[in-house]
Amino acid sequence: MTTVNRQIVLAARPVGLPKPSDFRLVETPVPGLTEGQFLVKTNFLSVDPYMRGRISEAKSYAEPVQIGQVMVGGTVGTVVESRHPGYQAGNTVVGYWGWQEYAVVDGQGIERFDTSLARMSTTLGVLGMPGMTAYFGLLEIGKPKPGDTVFVSGAAGAVGSLVGQIAKIKGCRVVGSAGSQQKVDYLTGELGFDAAFNYKEVKDYDAKLQEVCPGGIDVYFDNVGGPLTDAVFTQINVGARIVVCGQIDQYNATRPPRGPRLFWHLIVKQARAEGFLVFQFAGRFREGQQQMAEWIKEDRVKYQETIVDGLEYAPAAFIGLFHGENMGKQLVRVSG
Repeated sequence: MTTVNRQIVLAARPVGLPKPSDFRLVETPVPGLTEGQFLVKTNFLSVDPYMRGRISEAKSYAEPVQIGQVMVGGTVGTVVESRHPGYQAGNTVVGYWGWQEYAVVDGQGIERFDTSLARMSTTLGVLGMPGMTAYFGLLEIGKPKPGDTVFVSGAAGAVGSLVGQIAKIKGCRVVGSAGSQQKVDYLTGELGFDAAFNYKEVKDYDAKLQEVCPGGIDVYFDNVGGPLTDAVFTQINVGARIVVCGQIDQYNATRPPRGPRLFWHLIVKQARAEGFLVFQFAGRFREGQQQMAEWIKEDRVKYQETIVDGLEYAPAAFIGLFHGENMGKQLVRVSG
């Protein structure tokens, strides 16, 4: 059994966009097991935009990662040794033991996964946190109705790409924005969006939204924030629902951004904007996973994964999220 563990730890608090030197690869001993513990070898780890907030000192919904601590993140791996009665070698397990090759855990916050149902990597994507974010965020917060126009920002990402497909299943007209022509073509071709545009090439968001959403916007699933969201406020219909999932446009800001103050549109249109965390729906994850798995089997939901090989490349994969380098879910394969 191995005695050395490789880990990515936080080396410094990022200022603005994270850089490679904010992280450090270290080697540490693998602790011996005591009764009630088991050793997991990481197969895949997840990198997600929300992690930017976890490495900031700003007050948030969870404690920040401390300097020298292992970087947080969703993980899936294989039990290689166990002194826990509920787990045995060979089990596939999902948890949040972070960016490291091995972890000694006691079962708290750990779930088993049946790899005969789907590929192991899906536990961190379409059947994991991003999938549940799309499923419950759209259906429980956005409450789409047949015939609604649903606009999704960051639509080619792990969450946005699923939101659009679920909205289509629910009988909506779906429009999205993404950061390249390749992604736009993927949305309208492979995923069946009714329209999409490259936000990096649009000079006038108001005019573009009027073009692609001529009947206005009933549901806005916001992954981005910033000027695009400002423009959406001017296009919402009476009774619109704005689902505030992410604000990636602002995650690396060194000062609070200043922009239009447009909440008065919520009054005029009797509309609602609501933020959420996926963990609000943790008690219903099984429901969401079963429905998503059924839609995948029926070929009604498609997903894409961008996979980087090697623990040492996790920081670069994370930083790449803020440059739009990923298509769908970004993962790091730590071991086969």
